[in-house]
Amino acid sequence: MMLNLRSVAVGAAVLIALAGIGWFAASDGGAPASIERGRTAPGGRPGGPNGPVSVLVTTARSEPFAQAIEAVGSARANEAVDITAKNSNRVSAIRFREGQQVKRGEVLVEFDSEQARAALAEAEAALLDARRQFDRSRELFTTKALSEAQLDQLRATLTTNEARVAGSRSQVNDTIIRAPFAGRVGLRNISVGSFVNPGTVITTLDDTSIIKVDFSVPEVFLSNVSEGLTIQARTSAYPQDEFRGRVSGIDSRLDPVSRAIMVRAQIDNRDARLKPGMFMTVKLARPEQSALLIPEEALVPEGGRKFVFVVRNDKAVKVEVQTGRRRPGAVEILAGLAAGDVIVVEGTQKVRDGVPVKAMPADEASA
Repeated sequence: MMLNLRSVAVGAAVLIALAGIGWFAASDGGAPASIERGRTAPGGRPGGPNGPVSVLVTTARSEPFAQAIEAVGSARANEAVDITAKNSNRVSAIRFREGQQVKRGEVLVEFDSEQARAALAEAEAALLDARRQFDRSRELFTTKALSEAQLDQLRATLTTNEARVAGSRSQVNDTIIRAPFAGRVGLRNISVGSFVNPGTVITTLDDTSIIKVDFSVPEVFLSNVSEGLTIQARTSAYPQDEFRGRVSGIDSRLDPVSRAIMVRAQIDNRDARLKPGMFMTVKLARPEQSALLIPEEALVPEGGRKFVFVVRNDKAVKVEVQTGRRRPGAVEILAGLAAGDVIVVEGTQKVRDGVPVKAMPADEASA
Protein backbone atom coordinates (compact mmCIF):
# COMPACT_ATOMS: atom_id res chain seq x y z
CA MET A 1 0.00 0.00 0.00
CA MET A 2 2.79 2.44 0.89
CA LEU A 3 4.54 1.60 -2.40
CA ASN A 4 1.47 2.46 -4.47
CA LEU A 5 1.09 5.89 -2.79
CA ARG A 6 4.75 6.66 -3.37
CA SER A 7 4.41 5.77 -7.07
CA VAL A 8 1.40 8.04 -7.49
CA ALA A 9 3.21 11.01 -5.89
CA VAL A 10 6.29 10.57 -8.07
CA GLY A 11 4.16 10.40 -11.21
CA ALA A 12 2.32 13.61 -10.31
CA ALA A 13 5.57 15.46 -9.71
CA VAL A 14 6.90 14.38 -13.11
CA LEU A 15 3.72 15.62 -14.87
CA ILE A 16 3.91 19.02 -13.15
CA ALA A 17 7.55 19.45 -14.15
CA LEU A 18 6.81 18.61 -17.78
CA ALA A 19 3.91 21.10 -17.90
CA GLY A 20 6.12 23.91 -16.52
CA ILE A 21 8.79 23.29 -19.12
CA GLY A 22 6.22 23.46 -21.93
CA TRP A 23 4.72 26.77 -20.65
CA PHE A 24 8.18 28.40 -20.36
CA ALA A 25 9.12 27.33 -23.88
CA ALA A 26 5.89 28.71 -25.31
CA SER A 27 6.15 32.08 -23.55
CA ASP A 28 9.84 32.55 -24.23
CA GLY A 29 9.47 31.82 -27.90
CA GLY A 30 6.42 34.09 -28.42
CA ALA A 31 7.58 37.39 -26.90
CA PRO A 32 10.34 38.26 -29.38
CA ALA A 33 8.07 37.49 -32.29
CA SER A 34 5.41 39.85 -30.90
CA ILE A 35 7.91 42.68 -30.46
CA GLU A 36 9.33 42.19 -33.95
CA ARG A 37 5.87 42.22 -35.52
CA GLY A 38 4.37 45.29 -33.78
CA ARG A 39 6.71 47.82 -32.16
CA THR A 40 3.59 49.75 -31.00
CA ALA A 41 3.07 51.70 -27.80
CA PRO A 42 0.28 50.81 -25.42
CA GLY A 43 -3.08 51.90 -26.76
CA GLY A 44 -2.02 51.45 -30.39
CA ARG A 45 -0.29 54.87 -30.64
CA PRO A 46 2.92 54.66 -32.69
CA GLY A 47 6.17 55.86 -31.23
CA GLY A 48 6.38 53.98 -27.94
CA PRO A 49 5.30 55.12 -24.49
CA ASN A 50 6.77 58.64 -25.01
CA GLY A 51 4.78 59.41 -28.18
CA PRO A 52 2.81 62.68 -28.59
CA VAL A 53 -0.66 63.06 -27.09
CA SER A 54 -3.44 63.96 -29.51
CA VAL A 55 -5.30 67.15 -28.50
CA LEU A 56 -7.72 69.65 -30.08
CA VAL A 57 -6.54 73.24 -30.20
CA THR A 58 -7.79 76.71 -31.10
CA THR A 59 -6.28 80.18 -31.40
CA ALA A 60 -6.76 83.01 -28.91
CA ARG A 61 -8.32 85.93 -30.78
CA SER A 62 -9.13 89.56 -30.08
CA GLU A 63 -12.83 90.11 -30.74
CA PRO A 64 -15.37 92.87 -30.11
CA PHE A 65 -16.92 92.31 -26.70
CA ALA A 66 -20.17 94.19 -26.00
CA GLN A 67 -21.32 92.16 -23.03
CA ALA A 68 -24.04 93.91 -21.03
CA ILE A 69 -23.97 93.98 -17.25
CA GLU A 70 -27.06 92.34 -15.77
CA ALA A 71 -28.12 92.68 -12.14
CA VAL A 72 -31.18 92.51 -9.94
CA GLY A 73 -32.38 95.29 -7.68
CA SER A 74 -35.27 96.74 -5.71
CA ALA A 75 -37.35 99.79 -6.52
CA ARG A 76 -37.47 102.61 -4.00
CA ALA A 77 -39.38 105.87 -3.84
CA ASN A 78 -37.50 109.06 -4.55
CA GLU A 79 -38.52 110.23 -1.06
CA ALA A 80 -40.26 108.06 1.54
CA VAL A 81 -41.26 108.62 5.16
CA ASP A 82 -43.45 107.12 7.86
CA ILE A 83 -45.86 109.69 9.25
CA THR A 84 -45.71 109.54 13.08
CA ALA A 85 -46.63 111.72 16.06
CA LYS A 86 -44.06 113.47 18.24
CA ASN A 87 -46.18 113.42 21.42
CA SER A 88 -48.87 111.24 22.91
CA ASN A 89 -52.23 112.69 22.01
CA ARG A 90 -55.73 111.92 20.77
CA VAL A 91 -56.67 112.23 17.09
CA SER A 92 -59.29 114.91 16.51
CA ALA A 93 -59.38 115.00 12.68
CA ILE A 94 -58.00 113.14 9.65
CA ARG A 95 -57.53 115.39 6.63
CA PHE A 96 -56.40 112.89 3.98
CA ARG A 97 -57.81 110.00 1.98
CA GLU A 98 -55.92 106.75 1.49
CA GLY A 99 -53.90 106.89 -1.72
CA GLN A 100 -54.38 110.64 -2.08
CA GLN A 101 -51.78 112.81 -3.81
CA VAL A 102 -50.92 115.66 -1.42
CA LYS A 103 -48.84 118.80 -1.66
CA ARG A 104 -45.99 119.86 0.57
CA GLY A 105 -47.28 121.48 3.77
CA GLU A 106 -50.80 120.10 3.39
CA VAL A 107 -52.47 119.11 6.70
CA LEU A 108 -52.75 115.35 7.16
CA VAL A 109 -53.81 114.83 10.82
CA GLU A 110 -54.95 117.07 13.67
CA PHE A 111 -54.68 116.17 17.35
CA ASP A 112 -56.43 117.55 20.42
CA SER A 113 -54.85 120.99 20.91
CA GLU A 114 -56.96 122.42 23.76
CA GLN A 115 -54.35 121.92 26.47
CA ALA A 116 -51.49 123.12 24.25
CA ARG A 117 -53.37 126.27 23.28
CA ALA A 118 -54.19 127.03 26.91
CA ALA A 119 -50.52 126.72 27.83
CA LEU A 120 -49.67 129.05 24.92
CA ALA A 121 -52.19 131.67 26.11
CA GLU A 122 -50.74 131.54 29.61
CA ALA A 123 -47.19 131.94 28.32
CA GLU A 124 -48.19 134.85 26.10
CA ALA A 125 -49.87 136.62 29.04
CA ALA A 126 -46.77 136.18 31.18
CA LEU A 127 -44.64 137.48 28.34
CA LEU A 128 -46.84 140.55 27.95
CA ASP A 129 -46.54 141.35 31.65
CA ALA A 130 -42.77 140.84 31.62
CA ARG A 131 -42.38 143.14 28.64
CA ARG A 132 -44.39 145.90 30.29
CA GLN A 133 -42.33 145.65 33.49
CA PHE A 134 -39.11 145.75 31.53
CA ASP A 135 -40.18 148.81 29.54
CA ARG A 136 -41.15 150.59 32.76
CA SER A 137 -37.89 149.63 34.47
CA ARG A 138 -35.83 151.16 31.67
CA GLU A 139 -37.45 154.55 32.33
CA LEU A 140 -36.70 154.18 36.05
CA PHE A 141 -33.13 153.17 35.29
CA THR A 142 -32.52 156.37 33.32
CA THR A 143 -33.61 158.42 36.37
CA LYS A 144 -31.39 156.31 38.67
CA ALA A 145 -34.50 155.06 40.50
CA LEU A 146 -33.62 151.46 39.57
CA SER A 147 -30.29 149.74 39.83
CA GLU A 148 -28.59 148.01 36.94
CA ALA A 149 -28.86 144.64 38.71
CA GLN A 150 -32.63 145.01 38.97
CA LEU A 151 -32.83 145.91 35.29
CA ASP A 152 -30.81 142.82 34.36
CA GLN A 153 -33.15 140.62 36.41
CA LEU A 154 -36.22 142.00 34.60
CA ARG A 155 -34.47 141.48 31.26
CA ALA A 156 -33.82 137.83 32.17
CA THR A 157 -37.46 137.37 33.13
CA LEU A 158 -38.51 138.77 29.77
CA THR A 159 -36.17 136.40 27.92
CA THR A 160 -37.48 133.42 29.91
CA ASN A 161 -41.08 134.24 29.05
CA GLU A 162 -40.21 134.64 25.38
CA ALA A 163 -38.73 131.12 25.45
CA ARG A 164 -41.87 129.77 27.14
CA VAL A 165 -44.03 131.26 24.41
CA ALA A 166 -41.84 129.72 21.72
CA GLY A 167 -42.06 126.31 23.41
CA SER A 168 -45.82 126.51 23.83
CA ARG A 169 -46.27 127.56 20.22
CA SER A 170 -44.15 124.58 19.14
CA GLN A 171 -46.41 122.25 21.14
CA VAL A 172 -49.43 123.70 19.40
CA ASN A 173 -47.77 123.14 16.02
CA ASP A 174 -47.05 119.55 16.99
CA THR A 175 -50.79 118.90 17.22
CA ILE A 176 -50.96 119.32 13.43
CA ILE A 177 -49.07 116.96 11.10
CA ARG A 178 -48.30 118.31 7.65
CA ALA A 179 -46.85 116.63 4.57
CA PRO A 180 -43.05 117.23 4.53
CA PHE A 181 -42.99 116.91 0.73
CA ALA A 182 -45.37 116.31 -2.16
CA GLY A 183 -46.30 112.68 -2.62
CA ARG A 184 -48.91 109.97 -2.26
CA VAL A 185 -50.13 108.81 1.15
CA GLY A 186 -50.66 105.14 1.91
CA LEU A 187 -53.18 103.33 4.09
CA ARG A 188 -54.06 104.97 7.40
CA ASN A 189 -53.62 103.04 10.64
CA ILE A 190 -55.65 105.31 12.92
CA SER A 191 -59.18 106.58 13.38
CA VAL A 192 -60.67 109.75 14.84
CA GLY A 193 -60.52 109.43 18.62
CA SER A 194 -57.50 107.08 18.58
CA PHE A 195 -54.84 107.73 21.20
CA VAL A 196 -51.48 107.80 19.43
CA ASN A 197 -48.10 107.38 21.10
CA PRO A 198 -44.78 108.70 19.74
CA GLY A 199 -43.43 106.43 17.00
CA THR A 200 -46.83 105.01 16.02
CA VAL A 201 -47.03 104.90 12.21
CA ILE A 202 -50.12 106.84 11.15
CA THR A 203 -49.59 106.38 7.41
CA THR A 204 -46.81 106.49 4.82
CA LEU A 205 -45.89 109.18 2.32
CA ASP A 206 -43.96 108.38 -0.87
CA ASP A 207 -42.77 110.58 -3.69
CA THR A 208 -42.88 108.16 -6.63
CA SER A 209 -42.51 110.68 -9.44
CA ILE A 210 -39.00 109.20 -9.69
CA ILE A 211 -38.19 105.60 -8.82
CA LYS A 212 -34.75 104.72 -7.53
CA VAL A 213 -33.40 101.25 -8.34
CA ASP A 214 -30.56 99.98 -6.15
CA PHE A 215 -28.52 97.05 -7.48
CA SER A 216 -25.05 95.59 -6.95
CA VAL A 217 -22.34 95.29 -9.61
CA PRO A 218 -19.31 92.94 -9.31
CA GLU A 219 -15.92 94.54 -8.75
CA VAL A 220 -14.64 93.45 -12.16
CA PHE A 221 -17.20 95.74 -13.86
CA LEU A 222 -16.50 98.76 -11.66
CA SER A 223 -14.41 100.56 -14.28
CA ASN A 224 -17.30 100.35 -16.75
CA VAL A 225 -19.93 101.93 -14.49
CA SER A 226 -20.26 105.69 -14.24
CA GLU A 227 -22.90 108.29 -13.49
CA GLY A 228 -25.13 108.99 -16.46
CA LEU A 229 -24.83 105.46 -17.88
CA THR A 230 -28.10 104.32 -19.49
CA ILE A 231 -29.94 101.33 -18.00
CA GLN A 232 -32.90 99.18 -19.06
CA ALA A 233 -35.05 97.71 -16.30
CA ARG A 234 -37.86 95.15 -16.34
CA THR A 235 -40.33 93.87 -13.78
CA SER A 236 -42.65 90.86 -13.74
CA ALA A 237 -45.62 93.20 -13.26
CA TYR A 238 -45.12 94.48 -16.82
CA PRO A 239 -43.21 91.68 -18.61
CA GLN A 240 -43.59 93.27 -22.06
CA ASP A 241 -42.40 96.74 -21.05
CA GLU A 242 -38.90 98.12 -20.64
CA PHE A 243 -38.19 101.08 -18.37
CA ARG A 244 -35.22 103.29 -19.17
CA GLY A 245 -33.22 105.32 -16.70
CA ARG A 246 -29.75 106.54 -15.84
CA VAL A 247 -27.19 105.80 -13.14
CA SER A 248 -27.44 108.59 -10.56
CA GLY A 249 -24.95 107.44 -7.93
CA ILE A 250 -22.31 104.86 -7.01
CA ASP A 251 -21.52 103.84 -3.45
CA SER A 252 -18.13 104.76 -2.03
CA ARG A 253 -17.37 101.25 -0.68
CA LEU A 254 -17.41 97.66 -1.91
CA ASP A 255 -18.98 94.87 0.09
CA PRO A 256 -15.98 92.98 1.57
CA VAL A 257 -17.84 89.66 1.31
CA SER A 258 -19.36 89.76 -2.18
CA ARG A 259 -16.76 92.15 -3.65
CA ALA A 260 -19.59 94.09 -5.27
CA ILE A 261 -20.55 97.76 -5.17
CA MET A 262 -24.02 99.24 -4.82
CA VAL A 263 -25.23 101.36 -7.73
CA ARG A 264 -28.36 103.55 -7.85
CA ALA A 265 -30.30 104.47 -10.97
CA GLN A 266 -33.31 106.75 -11.42
CA ILE A 267 -36.33 106.05 -13.64
CA ASP A 268 -38.99 108.59 -14.57
CA ASN A 269 -42.27 107.36 -13.06
CA ARG A 270 -44.72 110.19 -13.64
CA ASP A 271 -47.29 107.64 -14.83
CA ALA A 272 -47.06 105.96 -11.36
CA ARG A 273 -46.80 102.44 -12.80
CA LEU A 274 -43.80 101.43 -10.71
CA LYS A 275 -44.20 101.00 -6.96
CA PRO A 276 -41.60 101.00 -4.18
CA GLY A 277 -40.49 97.48 -3.26
CA MET A 278 -40.79 96.02 -6.76
CA PHE A 279 -38.19 93.43 -7.78
CA MET A 280 -36.48 94.55 -10.99
CA THR A 281 -33.86 93.18 -13.37
CA VAL A 282 -31.42 95.77 -14.66
CA LYS A 283 -29.21 95.73 -17.75
CA LEU A 284 -26.46 98.28 -18.27
CA ALA A 285 -25.43 99.01 -21.83
CA ARG A 286 -21.67 99.39 -22.23
CA PRO A 287 -19.69 100.56 -25.26
CA GLU A 288 -18.22 97.77 -27.39
CA GLN A 289 -14.57 97.00 -26.65
CA SER A 290 -11.96 94.62 -28.02
CA ALA A 291 -11.10 91.66 -25.76
CA LEU A 292 -8.86 88.59 -25.96
CA LEU A 293 -11.25 85.61 -25.79
CA ILE A 294 -10.75 81.87 -25.40
CA PRO A 295 -13.24 78.99 -24.95
CA GLU A 296 -14.18 78.32 -21.33
CA GLU A 297 -13.26 74.63 -21.64
CA ALA A 298 -9.60 75.61 -22.15
CA LEU A 299 -9.33 76.80 -18.53
CA VAL A 300 -7.69 74.44 -16.02
CA PRO A 301 -8.55 75.65 -12.48
CA GLU A 302 -6.24 74.73 -9.60
CA GLY A 303 -7.40 76.08 -6.28
CA GLY A 304 -7.89 79.80 -6.74
CA ARG A 305 -5.64 79.98 -9.82
CA LYS A 306 -6.41 79.36 -13.51
CA PHE A 307 -4.15 77.88 -16.19
CA VAL A 308 -4.24 77.00 -19.88
CA PHE A 309 -1.99 74.75 -21.97
CA VAL A 310 -0.31 76.59 -24.85
CA VAL A 311 1.20 74.58 -27.73
CA ARG A 312 4.78 75.73 -28.41
CA ASN A 313 7.28 73.70 -30.47
CA ASP A 314 4.83 70.75 -30.47
CA LYS A 315 4.79 70.68 -26.66
CA ALA A 316 2.18 71.65 -24.10
CA VAL A 317 3.30 74.57 -21.94
CA LYS A 318 1.29 75.31 -18.79
CA VAL A 319 0.60 79.06 -18.46
CA GLU A 320 -1.19 80.87 -15.64
CA VAL A 321 -3.79 83.39 -16.83
CA GLN A 322 -5.93 86.13 -15.34
CA THR A 323 -9.56 86.08 -16.44
CA GLY A 324 -12.01 88.95 -16.80
CA ARG A 325 -15.50 89.19 -18.18
CA ARG A 326 -17.49 86.22 -19.42
CA ARG A 327 -20.15 85.44 -21.94
CA PRO A 328 -21.72 82.07 -22.79
CA GLY A 329 -18.92 79.72 -23.86
CA ALA A 330 -16.11 82.28 -23.76
CA VAL A 331 -13.98 84.08 -21.20
CA GLU A 332 -11.82 87.18 -21.46
CA ILE A 333 -8.09 86.85 -20.74
CA LEU A 334 -6.55 89.90 -19.10
CA ALA A 335 -3.00 88.56 -18.68
CA GLY A 336 -0.94 85.49 -19.56
CA LEU A 337 -1.83 85.07 -23.26
CA ALA A 338 -1.47 87.02 -26.47
CA ALA A 339 -3.53 87.04 -29.63
CA GLY A 340 -2.49 84.16 -31.89
CA ASP A 341 -1.43 81.76 -29.12
CA VAL A 342 -2.50 78.17 -29.84
CA ILE A 343 -4.21 76.68 -26.79
CA VAL A 344 -5.53 73.21 -25.93
CA VAL A 345 -9.33 73.08 -25.69
CA GLU A 346 -9.85 69.32 -25.55
CA GLY A 347 -7.48 66.85 -23.96
CA THR A 348 -6.25 69.03 -21.12
CA GLN A 349 -6.75 66.15 -18.69
CA LYS A 350 -4.28 64.00 -20.64
CA VAL A 351 -1.40 66.46 -20.92
CA ARG A 352 1.19 67.82 -18.52
CA ASP A 353 3.62 70.69 -18.71
CA GLY A 354 6.28 69.90 -21.35
CA VAL A 355 4.55 66.80 -22.79
CA PRO A 356 4.78 66.42 -26.62
CA VAL A 357 1.40 66.84 -28.29
CA LYS A 358 -0.14 66.23 -31.69
CA ALA A 359 -2.38 69.25 -32.28
CA MET A 360 -5.48 69.22 -34.41
CA PRO A 361 -7.63 72.34 -34.94
CA ALA A 362 -10.94 71.99 -33.11
CA ASP A 363 -12.97 73.33 -36.04
CA GLU A 364 -11.51 70.69 -38.38
CA ALA A 365 -12.27 67.95 -35.86
CA SER A 366 -15.88 69.08 -35.52
CA ALA A 367 -16.22 69.22 -39.33
